[in-house]
Amino acid sequence: MDNMRIGKCTIFDVVLWIHIPVILLFNAASGQSDSSSSVVVAGYNVSAPARTEVVLQCMSNRMVWTQDRENDRQRVVHWDLYRPMPDFAMERVADMFSAGDQRIYNSYNQGRVSLSQSAFKDGNFSLVIQAVTMNDRGLYSCNLHHHYCHLYETIRVQLNVTKSRRKEQRFWDGQKAVYVVLRGSTVVLPCVNRRSVWTDGGSEEEQQVVHWDRQPPGVNQDRADRLVDLYASGEQRSYGSLFLLRKMNISSSAFAQGDFSLTIADLQPTDQGSYSCHLHHHYCGLHERRVFQLNVGPPLTQTTLPPVALPKEDKETTKEISPRVINVILPDQRHHFLLPLGYVLTTFLLLAFIILIIILITRRHRSQEFYPQKSVRSSRSQSSSDDFEMEVTDGRTSSPDDRTLDYKNNLLKEMVKMTSVPKVIDLDKEMEKFGK
Repeated sequence: MDNMRIGKCTIFDVVLWIHIPVILLFNAASGQSDSSSSVVVAGYNVSAPARTEVVLQCMSNRMVWTQDRENDRQRVVHWDLYRPMPDFAMERVADMFSAGDQRIYNSYNQGRVSLSQSAFKDGNFSLVIQAVTMNDRGLYSCNLHHHYCHLYETIRVQLNVTKSRRKEQRFWDGQKAVYVVLRGSTVVLPCVNRRSVWTDGGSEEEQQVVHWDRQPPGVNQDRADRLVDLYASGEQRSYGSLFLLRKMNISSSAFAQGDFSLTIADLQPTDQGSYSCHLHHHYCGLHERRVFQLNVGPPLTQTTLPPVALPKEDKETTKEISPRVINVILPDQRHHFLLPLGYVLTTFLLLAFIILIIILITRRHRSQEFYPQKSVRSSRSQSSSDDFEMEVTDGRTSSPDDRTLDYKNNLLKEMVKMTSVPKVIDLDKEMEKFGK
């Protein structure tokens, strides 16, 4: 059931009113807004403070107007075949655009499957199949697509093939038409839609219109004031006083974007009432109405802080307060880096010297602990050799015996130096040996 049929029926439409933040439901009867019927599809309760700006949003993608530069190829019909066996596959049979272009997909169907060339003029999109075979059995689907109006309609027909003429029949199974035809005959699968949207009706540009109405409080709907009319051709008609013309406006690119929102500036209590946005697309069969209940509240009050009194100046004090000056002494930049470096190097040298002294003292103590008698023995040998040397040198004779003794003394000195352990030498025994 389309919108035109709903508008003529005496039924009540349930409309959702959206309040910020309250949501409520009410029943509203669809009525006549102008010569064409319009159905209320939404209602909004909007509240805003005075002296502000409010936007009543009214948008629809179906009202976007685009010029057809391809000879109205936005309308297309195509036939599909769903085969029950073996895997319920879908096969595209034929396509046809409103410009008259027709395409048959399977080479087997060339010359025996066709559509009427006047389909988009008289609304008859039936598929003609000649010389029906058993391979033609299945569920056929006639799909009508109108991309401009966003319309999609489908008609299904079941085709069965028989070899007996007595079994030929046509009936309705409750969901689709069923055709049982004789093999080798010609069958016409029906698909008829004579609505103006599928035929060559009028121009889309002339059949699109949007208008806004305002209904003051206590005024009936049939006596609402017309504010503005918009046409897809670009024409705009404004009504009311000049004050309303400067106060309310709609975007100049409304039909290009599908946004027909009404902007009201500098709200006043007199602007309260019910506003209606009517969308009419006679070509596509669209007739919708959106209702806005506008409530204007008190203006926003700006909170201002009370002025703060400055401290009074003492007239008796005549002394001027001297400014506080902070002296900052910066070091010389040339020595700022060298001085800390010198301090660091001096500290390292002092530590190295102290460590060296500690190492030497430690090594000396360790050597005395491992060789305690060596020093004593060396001192004793040195003293004995000196004594011996003194005793020998006391004589002043130059006899051969003295020379012999000197020689012996020299041998003894060498022996003492060569040996690390001192020996006790008996001079009397040694002289006896040499006398013998």
